[in-house]
Amino acid sequence: MIYDVIVVGGSYAGMSAAMQLARARCTVLVIDAAQRRNRFAAASHGFLGQDGRSPDAIAEQARQQLLAYPSVTWHEAAAVRAEKDLEVITVTTSDGDTFSAHRLILASGVSDELPDTPGLAERWGRQVFHCPYCHGYELDRGDIGVLASSPLAMHQALILPDWGPTTLFLNDAFQPDADQSEELARRGVSLEQEPVRSIGGEQLDLTLASGRVVSLAGLFVQSRTHLTNPLIGQLGLAVESRPLGDFLTVNHTGKTSVAGVFACGDVAVAAGNVAVAVGDGARTGSAVHQSLIFR
Repeated sequence: MIYDVIVVGGSYAGMSAAMQLARARCTVLVIDAAQRRNRFAAASHGFLGQDGRSPDAIAEQARQQLLAYPSVTWHEAAAVRAEKDLEVITVTTSDGDTFSAHRLILASGVSDELPDTPGLAERWGRQVFHCPYCHGYELDRGDIGVLASSPLAMHQALILPDWGPTTLFLNDAFQPDADQSEELARRGVSLEQEPVRSIGGEQLDLTLASGRVVSLAGLFVQSRTHLTNPLIGQLGLAVESRPLGDFLTVNHTGKTSVAGVFACGDVAVAAGNVAVAVGDGARTGSAVHQSLIFR
């Protein structure tokens, strides 16, 4: 059997794309390795109609709704190899199965590289965050920290005071110039020059180099994202490096540099937000359907 479309990645963007295709009565195979990017978070916020629900519950409900369409098949495995021959793309999975389709959507997401600060990774998605729109409100105007890993921390530091008193921990990552310092002061952001040595405590305690402890309601950090899907290199897809990491090069419909291959979600859009991923997947899914008609 040759499917109309194979979707690699069964998280929010991938399922949203698959839903549009299923409703267009396309045959769709979703290949999913069960590694959602927000699997560490206890709750998802800012997604209309699902605010405050656990990511697991949102994903499982979406999966059940998607699989109610008879033209959709779900295969749990990692996609490890892809080859393109004229109009057909063949994908091999980690369990040795091989599948073919006329179109391929990559929605496999990214991995997050975090600062190497003891105690930080264990709190990722629970007390340490990247998106204030997803998690800022729940901090209830408590004390907020921004842990700098690059000059990009300025962006978070300037946004976050609307959610609570904010301190920018420079952490030897960069030093604001005069103009940046003026911007930070205008927004009421405090600066902490002393490096952070570790993060601990039942709440959130940052231990600084001198041994001084600063307690916070939440800590924000900008991770650097990495593309880990081996299919990207095998298919020769164009990649662009941006300040936050590497992303697939796509046009406004999600089309990549290789004909017949599309991408959506975090692999292509620097968002890291469930609502944005769902919207991007819906747009890409409908574009892929039309690509099967208007060749």
